[in-house]
Amino acid sequence: MAHLCIDLAFLPTRPTGLGTYALNLLAHLRWDDVVTLFSPRPLEPFPCCLVPPALASDGGRWAHLARLAWQQIRLPALYRTHKADLLFSPLPEAPLARHCRSVVTVHDLIPLRFPGPFPALLTRYFQYYVPQVLHNSEHILCDSEATASDIVRFYGIAAKKLTAIPLAHDAAHFYPRGLAPANYFLYLGRQDRHKNLDRMLQALACLKDRECEFWIAGPRDTRQYPQLLARVQHLNLGGRVRFLDYVPYMELPGLIERAVALLFPTLWEGFGLPVLEAMACGTPVITSNLASLSEIAADAALLVDPYRVGAIAAAMHRILNEPGLRHQLQVQGLARASLFRWDRTARRTAEVLTCCL
Repeated sequence: MAHLCIDLAFLPTRPTGLGTYALNLLAHLRWDDVVTLFSPRPLEPFPCCLVPPALASDGGRWAHLARLAWQQIRLPALYRTHKADLLFSPLPEAPLARHCRSVVTVHDLIPLRFPGPFPALLTRYFQYYVPQVLHNSEHILCDSEATASDIVRFYGIAAKKLTAIPLAHDAAHFYPRGLAPANYFLYLGRQDRHKNLDRMLQALACLKDRECEFWIAGPRDTRQYPQLLARVQHLNLGGRVRFLDYVPYMELPGLIERAVALLFPTLWEGFGLPVLEAMACGTPVITSNLASLSEIAADAALLVDPYRVGAIAAAMHRILNEPGLRHQLQVQGLARASLFRWDRTARRTAEVLTCCL
């Protein structure tokens, strides 16, 4: 029987987008052959080879460097020991040893599109390490056609080596609960500069006819958070903006459903899970007309030019003042979200892996 190994050494204790992808993929993966996980913690029902927890992505820069070293030094030996036929990595990380056949997933190439704000280490990771992994791999999965196009553009890899498989939402977790609405727009995600939070704050400041709040949920960035706080004060928004930090997974549906709308006009996304999760909760969405976001939302959200503060503010104004539009987006969003299911993502992923064995 063929033996598939899955590298989950990056898996953090508090999963965000990448961890959500990996865990949901595993939960729906139907595999008749042998599977072994390389993971910092057991994940039933699969056999697991435990790896050092210090390699997880929530350990910061040094954990990242330690994981890259582990993948080149220790992982090839594990590949041999377990007599693996193929290694699957939910990240663009894999041993470069010739005997280690791999399939990897690329979620985005944002540090190449927006190199300035990112640490030099991360930029070099995408400039030098990732292309070696991709050229060495048997096949490459990506979350969207936008990411596939970026891989061809930045790395010169043939399109036939790429398969775009959309992500999904957990329908048993994200669904309308009939909660009473509150008076806040919600942003959910990291605080990196390309997330466009500064323009969202400016758009909020433009809404002078209606008192509404803006709640920002996600891990605080030590570089961006002080700048965002200063921006809030400069725009006199001190009483209208709340920073919630990391929100546990179990609390997300209620937080999303009670929002007036999800505000997600970011400058670029490889996929954009919050958009899908909001639509699944019956929450209207304002998002960008760029990259994968228009692929996901289609006509079930208000699509805006994320570089135009006026366009973002106008969409927020419409959501606040047009009940008919809110209802329309709720209905269309629920229908659109139903098309993105983890069992489909897992099935298509398994088909690619099977072809590579």
